Amino acid sequence: MIASDFGTGQVLWSMLWFFLFFIWIWLLITVFADIFRSHDLGGFAKAIWVIFIIVIPYFGVFVYLIARGHKMHEHAVEAAQAQDAAARAYIQSAAGTSGSTADELARIADLKERGIIDDAEFQKLKAKAIG
Repeated sequence: MIASDFGTGQVLWSMLWFFLFFIWIWLLITVFADIFRSHDLGGFAKAIWVIFIIVIPYFGVFVYLIARGHKMHEHAVEAAQAQDAAARAYIQSAAGTSGSTADELARIADLKERGIIDDAEFQKLKAKAIG
C-alpha cells in the first residue's frame, strides 16, 4: 500500500532534498575548516564566526561566504600548492633522481670513473641528462 502512494515525483523530490541537505553539510564543513585554518584570523574572531554560524546557520554561512570567500580561495590554492610540492618531493626522493642536471652529470661521471659503465653508456646517459 505505501509503495503505491509514493510516486515517482515524490521519489525525485526526496532525492532533491537529500542532495540539498548533503550540499549544506558539505558547505558547513568547508566553512568551519576554513575558519580554523585561517592564519589571518585571531582566536576571538574565529570564536565569533563559529558562534555566528551556529546561532544563525544559513545567514551566517551566507555572510561568511560573502565576507571571506576570496580568503577561502586563497587558502585552497595554498593548500593545493603545498600538497603538490610535497608530492613532487616525495616522488623525487622515492625515484632517487636529483633535481639538477649538474648533479646527474656528476653521478654519471662517478659511475664511469668507478668502471660501472663504459664510454658508450656514459655518452648515452649524458645525452639523456642534457636533453
